[in-house]
Amino acid sequence: MALFAFDAVRQSGDPVSAQLEAASEAEAVERVREQGLILLRIQTAAAAAITSHEKKMGTFARLFASRKVTRDQVVAFTRDLANLISAGLPLDRAFELLVGLADSGPQAALLQELRDRVRSGQALSQALTEHPKQFDRLFVNMVRAGEASGTLGPVLERISEFQERSAELRSSVQSALLYPVVLVAVAIVAVMTMIFFVVPKFETTFRQFGKALPPATENLLAISHWFREDGWMVLIAAAALFILIRGRLRTPVGRLNWDRRKLTLPILGDLFAKIEVARLARTLGTLLGNGVSLLPALTIVKDTVDNRALANSLEGVLVRLKAGQGFARPLMETGLYPKLAVHMVAVGEETGKLDSMLLKVAEVYDVEVNTTLKRALGLLEPVLILTLAVVVGGIIFALMSALLGLTEFNV
Repeated sequence: MALFAFDAVRQSGDPVSAQLEAASEAEAVERVREQGLILLRIQTAAAAAITSHEKKMGTFARLFASRKVTRDQVVAFTRDLANLISAGLPLDRAFELLVGLADSGPQAALLQELRDRVRSGQALSQALTEHPKQFDRLFVNMVRAGEASGTLGPVLERISEFQERSAELRSSVQSALLYPVVLVAVAIVAVMTMIFFVVPKFETTFRQFGKALPPATENLLAISHWFREDGWMVLIAAAALFILIRGRLRTPVGRLNWDRRKLTLPILGDLFAKIEVARLARTLGTLLGNGVSLLPALTIVKDTVDNRALANSLEGVLVRLKAGQGFARPLMETGLYPKLAVHMVAVGEETGKLDSMLLKVAEVYDVEVNTTLKRALGLLEPVLILTLAVVVGGIIFALMSALLGLTEFNV
């Protein structure tokens, strides 16, 4: 049995913080709900103790705390607000409870401002527009649709599900790329350590004999000299290249050209396309499922797509959609979207279940992204390891060939 700590709310709106023993988190959640409580969050008592300790660290902890509301806090806020609204609590009372449960000062300040605006008579969607960094157009428009249809609770639940799925996809991509990044960093550190510290020590030994060295050793010593004396030029060149590329990507034409190239890269181009299609399909399907019609929904989605080439292609799709040519056919004729995705959209359009089919497309491409990532990393990892082995092996060969030559001469 494990001990779990939870935060919940009674039907009357009173907050409850307590602990209970259960065999698993699922069992603990069920027992909390059996008590008629609205569960907001639950975690092991050990994790709760760590969180409590961090909060009690006071000023020192706040010095290193984030000074803005994080994406994870927005996700947690959306989920908690959905639970409270669906349970029948008034909006201002729900915000009052969430302010008390806020994890940080910035989060509490944001919730207090939203609560005050709601109490003054503003609609929640209108209050959210004052914070575009935390709540994008998709979030605001879905809340507005929920307010108009009287289904704010269910809409917030769907937003929460959308955020969590997007976070899972983002996390899987970041986790998959972590190992190659670490491997490259270790390789660079290892090679630079040998060039700057190991090779010079061997050079001193070699020069003491005053004999000719093998060409490989001479080349290695020359490279070491160059890096130690003029290596700063590499840093300047890299910084200049970074500034140049960054400035180019900030221009509309430069960003558009780069986004087009990304989609045509071997292996990675397919991955980028699937990530964008999964996000686009989930966003559009969620909007349609919450009562937003296709034209305004597609207009909103166009502004949330990161890849400018795909976003620009949707402008042409919008024009043809307004002309009554449907959605799937113009999408196919752009040539930028996977055929499977477009065919699934066509089926959804024909059957009148476009929203559910788009969500299915998102699920399919979430799996495809994970599969493509594993395949790409399966090719990348041995290439990186082999490259590192060749570079380090070449350095060792150059050093050892000189040492063996000197040994043979002395014998």
